[in-house]
Amino acid sequence: MSSILIISLSAIIYAVVHSLLATLSAKARARQRLGPIAERWYRLAYNIFAGISFLPILWLMATLPDKTLYTIQQPWIWLSSAGQLIAAMIIILGIWQADAFAFLGLRQIVAPQAVPAKPELIISGLYRRVRHPLYTGGLLFLWLTPILTRNSLTLSIILSLYLIVGARFEERRLLHEFGADYAAYQQQVPMLLPRFLPPKPKTD
Repeated sequence: MSSILIISLSAIIYAVVHSLLATLSAKARARQRLGPIAERWYRLAYNIFAGISFLPILWLMATLPDKTLYTIQQPWIWLSSAGQLIAAMIIILGIWQADAFAFLGLRQIVAPQAVPAKPELIISGLYRRVRHPLYTGGLLFLWLTPILTRNSLTLSIILSLYLIVGARFEERRLLHEFGADYAAYQQQVPMLLPRFLPPKPKTD
């Protein structure tokens, strides 16, 4: 139980800090304190911090007492592994379609003049099927793991809640940025679960 508590608290703290730093208000405060340099370096610094600050959680996962809950056996492990591969491809493709160079924060530093003053609403590719393909891929990857332990189940639950809640907060930010265009996009494309058939026309 102590392992579950430690991992839970660590993951919750990570999720809260990570979410707060992604808000428009946090970026605005950085611009006020650092000036134009914040526009160029905030995204990269945010990504680096997110990666480094997750390392202690991985260390806890590797060192705390744990118990295996289930292991997927052959031949089903091939299905779960294939599913995780597809999930990873969804994440990579989603980042690529959203401009991977800017997503990582490199375009803002190397070629800030190429960064548009107003962000573009991406609705093509994977984004035609689901509004947040990165979160969809992340959820698939988490829950298709072939070996589930007590600690990994705890982390998966918290990270799943974080992704779902994070998607909701991101929706608010996108509505603020794109207004009616994003509201119309919300009506046409589901948030996390892709829809492969066209929506039924509304009837009076």
